[in-house]
Amino acid sequence: MIIADLSEIEGRIYPARRRTQNIVGGVSPIQATAFALGHVTLEPRGGQVPWHNQEQEEVYFILDGTAEMCLGEERQTLTTGQTVFIPPGVFHQLTNIGDTPLRMLYAYGPAGDVAHWRQELSGTLPKAGEDAPPLPAGARPQHTEITPSEAFPEETQ
Repeated sequence: MIIADLSEIEGRIYPARRRTQNIVGGVSPIQATAFALGHVTLEPRGGQVPWHNQEQEEVYFILDGTAEMCLGEERQTLTTGQTVFIPPGVFHQLTNIGDTPLRMLYAYGPAGDVAHWRQELSGTLPKAGEDAPPLPAGARPQHTEITPSEAFPEETQ
């Protein structure tokens, strides 16, 4: 039996003020071909999964918190217990708009690497309205300039 224990998965800190822990796929001991699953914590007031797209279909399930979800030309608030479906190829962004950390699960399939993780770490994410479609009207801006040391400072020292 292969078990992944979230309390033992260090995860990775990303520049847009989030921590991603692979539960299935990535560096997790559990590997699947049909899907990947992960846990994400977004820092209060602006932690983000920045504007990006990918070829897999995906869902975000909000475990705790309040977020602004941008999906294509739509913008909506998501709260604890809500799930959003993200079709393949559609640009999307999730931003924590609350005063507490937001926790969510993502699942996408088929399994495999998603380019936006590498792009964010290397500073090469497509910029909304320049290299990618614009964000919906009124949306929080896409994070592109924050350094990893600014995210979760207590964990990067």
